[in-house]
Amino acid sequence: MGTPEPGSTVVAGRLTSLDFFRGLTMLLLVAEAALVYESLLVPELEGTWVHAVATQFTHHPWHGLRPWDLVQPFFMFIVGVAMPFSFARRWERGDSDAAILRHAVTRSLVLLALGVGLHVVYAGRLVFELWNVLAQLSVTYLLAFLLMRKRTRTQLLFTLGLLVATELLYRLWPVAGFDQPFTPDKNFGSWMDLVLMGKLSGGHWVAVNAIPTTAHTVWGVLAGYVLKSDRAPDRKIRILLIAGAIGLAIGYGLDPVTPIIKRICTSSFVIVTGGWCLIGLAVSYWLIDVKGWRRWAQFAIVFGMNPLFIYLFSQSGGNAWLSGIAEPVTSGILGWTGDVLVGFATAVVVLVMDWYLVHWLWRRRIFIRI
Repeated sequence: MGTPEPGSTVVAGRLTSLDFFRGLTMLLLVAEAALVYESLLVPELEGTWVHAVATQFTHHPWHGLRPWDLVQPFFMFIVGVAMPFSFARRWERGDSDAAILRHAVTRSLVLLALGVGLHVVYAGRLVFELWNVLAQLSVTYLLAFLLMRKRTRTQLLFTLGLLVATELLYRLWPVAGFDQPFTPDKNFGSWMDLVLMGKLSGGHWVAVNAIPTTAHTVWGVLAGYVLKSDRAPDRKIRILLIAGAIGLAIGYGLDPVTPIIKRICTSSFVIVTGGWCLIGLAVSYWLIDVKGWRRWAQFAIVFGMNPLFIYLFSQSGGNAWLSGIAEPVTSGILGWTGDVLVGFATAVVVLVMDWYLVHWLWRRRIFIRI
């Protein structure tokens, strides 16, 4: 993957495939907040194919990988892909390096505040918790920014160093009770949570995931430079697919030594999901920007144009409010069928309402950014 040398110029332009990839990721997140998957994970459906499919839209309980475990890496990676495009516009219009650095630091702090604030909303009281994806993104975003004008080799070595460092910390941490690297709540990450926040997450998540998952954002930056280069489209796709295949081979190959665990972002998890990120971007680029299949993708693209707004809206009570509007209607029409269909229909209606909300904003060119 080639990175422009500091001071070089990159071609400006919007990448529709990135909006699609981002939008599809946000659509999956908003569907979760609308309770689409949860509505199908009910005792009445246990043992059916519907329940089995819905289970794939939940995180793996520990050692393993489900499709839903890819969503957070996609989120981190996509932010990185967008950075060469967004910062190039700033450099090209003459913004000083100091002004751009201030913007990056400010954005990082806002992301941190929003991530912590969402936990306050979840808890209904003042808490300090760093497990939210926005809080973690505040770290990965700033580190990726500081690296993005370095050579490709430097960026790759930095991410490798982060993965090696976290691997060693988990394996060699000597504190009694937290010296079991791949045991829930008994590892280095859990010890750090007690130091930083005085508590554990309850779901075995750890805040230091922000360190290894920085690789996703940095790799996204490198992929963004590939797409922004003057290479032929087929060569861009080939580079992304080969890099992605290498990531899959290494990540899955490491699993017997270092288990693939999303909840503590093991090195094998980061690498294998990084491979899926690259492949997902390559497929999106081929379908949308090369083949030109944009009309059918519009349903996702509108989510990708307002990702921060719809994420905060759906996660901070907006979907609960919409559900309060939809449920009396769905239960009034479908109540005779039972609670399962009513719950699913309500969740789908809420998701459709979310879509119309972002579509309304898109039609009026209203985009919420920081």
